Amino acid sequence: MEYPNSEPMAGSVPELPAAAPGGGGRTIISEAAVAKVAGIAARSVPGVYSLGSGPSRALGAIRDAVGSSDHAAGVRAEVGETQVAVDIDLVAIYGTPLHALADQIRAAVYAAVEELVGLQVIEVNIEIHDVYVPGPVKPPAPGEARPMREAIQ
Repeated sequence: MEYPNSEPMAGSVPELPAAAPGGGGRTIISEAAVAKVAGIAARSVPGVYSLGSGPSRALGAIRDAVGSSDHAAGVRAEVGETQVAVDIDLVAIYGTPLHALADQIRAAVYAAVEELVGLQVIEVNIEIHDVYVPGPVKPPAPGEARPMREAIQ
């Protein structure tokens, strides 16, 4: 909008029309799309071993073995017109403070969903089903190649 007796500000950007000429349209973002964005964000947080509960992790292991992956495994999203709620089931890595992990996951999911999907996140519920404890490192069995030791000088 221009005012009488005013000059455009130096470096100002012209205003663009709010909608495309000829009308607009409707955008529908599915729960699966939101769940996938949230799942990728949750997996990016250090301390997350896997997403999902026992049965869904078993199915995920089969999927991984055949070269497929489901980024939304262990994530459920309820999508409204302008808001979304997300539920995440996960397994944490032993030694990770669980409440801090949940807070970091929430922050990552809020940021990713609001930025990439454009919906307001009203809540992210996290259920930690288990803690992954890595097994001890096995010593090499007899007959297996062992690293060569350097000769003492």
